[in-house]
Amino acid sequence: MGVLTRRRTLSLLFTVALLPLFPLFFTFRPSQYWTEVRFSGRDFVPSLRIQSNATHQKTQVRPISALSDDFSTRTLLLPTINTSTVAAVANSATTSASSRKLSWPATIADRQSTDTNGSHTRQKETETRKVVEKRVEKEVIELGRKTSDPSFDKIELGLAKARGAIRRAALYRNYTVDQDKAQISFVPRGAIYRNPYAFHQSYMEMEKRFKVWSYREGEPPLVHDGPVNNIYSTEGQFIDEMDVSRSSPFAARHPEEAHAFFVPFSIAKVIWFVYKPVTDYSRERLQRLVRDYIGVVSTKYRYWNRTNGADHFLVSCHDWAPSVSMAHPDFYGDFIRVLCNANTSEGFKPGRDVSMPEINLLFGHLSMLHGGLPPSQRKLLAFFAGGEHGEIRKILLRHWKNKVDEDVQVYRALPKHLNYTKMMGSTKFCLCPSGYEVASPRVAEAIYAGCVPVLISDHYVPPFSDVLDWSKFTVQIPVERIPEIKVILEGISQRRYLTLQRRVVAVRRHFVVNRPAQSYDVFHMLLHSVWLRRLNLNLPHPHS
Repeated sequence: MGVLTRRRTLSLLFTVALLPLFPLFFTFRPSQYWTEVRFSGRDFVPSLRIQSNATHQKTQVRPISALSDDFSTRTLLLPTINTSTVAAVANSATTSASSRKLSWPATIADRQSTDTNGSHTRQKETETRKVVEKRVEKEVIELGRKTSDPSFDKIELGLAKARGAIRRAALYRNYTVDQDKAQISFVPRGAIYRNPYAFHQSYMEMEKRFKVWSYREGEPPLVHDGPVNNIYSTEGQFIDEMDVSRSSPFAARHPEEAHAFFVPFSIAKVIWFVYKPVTDYSRERLQRLVRDYIGVVSTKYRYWNRTNGADHFLVSCHDWAPSVSMAHPDFYGDFIRVLCNANTSEGFKPGRDVSMPEINLLFGHLSMLHGGLPPSQRKLLAFFAGGEHGEIRKILLRHWKNKVDEDVQVYRALPKHLNYTKMMGSTKFCLCPSGYEVASPRVAEAIYAGCVPVLISDHYVPPFSDVLDWSKFTVQIPVERIPEIKVILEGISQRRYLTLQRRVVAVRRHFVVNRPAQSYDVFHMLLHSVWLRRLNLNLPHPHS
């Protein structure tokens, strides 16, 4: 009894000693640091950056969780995130085809602005967090309910998992590695990307899930064929990669497993074979041919009518391509157009359409890569050589063609003793003015040569702008400031130039043409752009 009495006395004294500390325990709120989110279904779980409750700065990376095959409810603990960022995600829910917009690039911009603006009140943070919790939970629960279309269930539920993984990567700025692909040759990093974490996660999700069905109807040369050389080569090479050879890992074996549908129609081939000899420049015949082809596949299959073409896309580098949909804007209202002529003044819509780089491939060559001289050996400030195509080039040539200037050399026709490729490889800044269309092959040529592109255009959406931040590796000069080109470029410090040039070399891999296509090259980047638009499309359930 004596021993028990002594133990009770010690316990009582210990309790009395801790009484002053009790308010600290009761005022601590775990909800300040952790948010419990309940997901139903087989939700994809990326690694999470877990905030330290002590410092809010140290992070710990959790590996990807292995998910079971059943549709059980899974509870996750997610770290508290900035309120403005949560609000951005809450407002970026996937939309219907008629109001589709890309969600995660907007989230990135909001995240960057939030970093400087600071956090909001705790009450508003809690309210906004609940909005996100309910939206994510509702989306996955709804997609977890099986319909009478198993293929539809599998596709849409997989897309829901991908959206969740990308959102987390964008918000927590964390790289994750898929256990099935432990060895990854390239991880996007640096300022050239709007959000490298979101891009990396999105690309991994695309490699894991994305399938494209290319329609088999029709015969060459108007379909299933395209130019594989000259300035329209991107169009033909893509058609050959995804349709003719059908060797791409993204090619669907059956239309029921496809996320997107490729219309293998070549605008360039139509111009060459239907409009020769040239009697008029009316777009009516071109518009009728494309409309008739889509009429065939929409009658034979159910996929076009299911979404009004919102998960269908066409690829073209010809400057007539935008006019395909002008005759029937309602019919093509949601149709994805992958265009070199990405001109917003001619109906290009960045949230729906895709900008494609114009690459001039010589016969028998897949690439113009040569690297050029090191930055320290590039003595020429700016260079351009090209015909007087379009109003912007006329202005450029009028101001700079006849000037005797050792720093800025502009030619309408390059003298025979000069080599175009070597000139770009020995220049710091390569002028890339728009011609008859807004795109120019000089952008890719400058990147190949390690020359900082100087974009001079109006209404142009550069390729892969969903992912790449072009302001970080190019110089953009308004048309009205063409007379000030030398002053503007000389005003760029040597340190800034070296940074731009280093980023040009880093971004080069995304403009390389490979056959077969390789990870992160130009064709996979185009597919990723289509993948992003498919992610932001919420299809209705069949028979609903």
